[in-house]
Amino acid sequence: MDVESLQKSGRRRSGCLDAFVIASITFLFVAVAAVAVVGTMAVMELRSKLDSPTQFKQVGTLHPTGDSPSSGYKMQNFVYLQAASGKVTNFTMPWARVDYGAGDSVGSNFVFDSDQHSLKPRKAGSYFIYIDLNLTCTFRCKAGLLRVMVGDKLTCEVELPEKADEIPVSKKCWTVSLVQDQGLVTKMTVPEGLQNWRLEMNSSGLGMFHVD
Repeated sequence: MDVESLQKSGRRRSGCLDAFVIASITFLFVAVAAVAVVGTMAVMELRSKLDSPTQFKQVGTLHPTGDSPSSGYKMQNFVYLQAASGKVTNFTMPWARVDYGAGDSVGSNFVFDSDQHSLKPRKAGSYFIYIDLNLTCTFRCKAGLLRVMVGDKLTCEVELPEKADEIPVSKKCWTVSLVQDQGLVTKMTVPEGLQNWRLEMNSSGLGMFHVD
């Protein structure tokens, strides 16, 4: 038996395996990045339309099926909710749909329960989940870690600095996750003694977008 030939063959197989693993990881990274870009563009497009009064009429012309001639995605597969409370404390965060024209910001493939503060897709699948948090110090604020959890799918942490000005602190978090037939409830937790911080409702929101 040629031991040297066996060693060379083993090294060739190992090299091929390493190359395959590296290529697979690279492909996965590119795919996830692409989904993130598409999801972020969808969120920002709807946010810009909702924030601009001149766009309300255009967005409000959605077809009964949920398709919009001016959008590159199906609106029924998208939802955007705006923060309904400015409190920064330990509690279940309330959300509110945004009304525009004859419709609102909750696509027909989602169920939003404003009483239970729960958001649920009507069908299982992979979803791009996005949260945007904007906070302002109202008077001599202490530093602390604010944590917001969207069910067990997304955790967003905001390092709040010690400050006495009203310059906002912003944080955007996102993930792509498999969501089954489950309602997602958003919980906020803060350390004891964290006071005088306010969540800016008009610029803080939660979005979901079906990606498969």
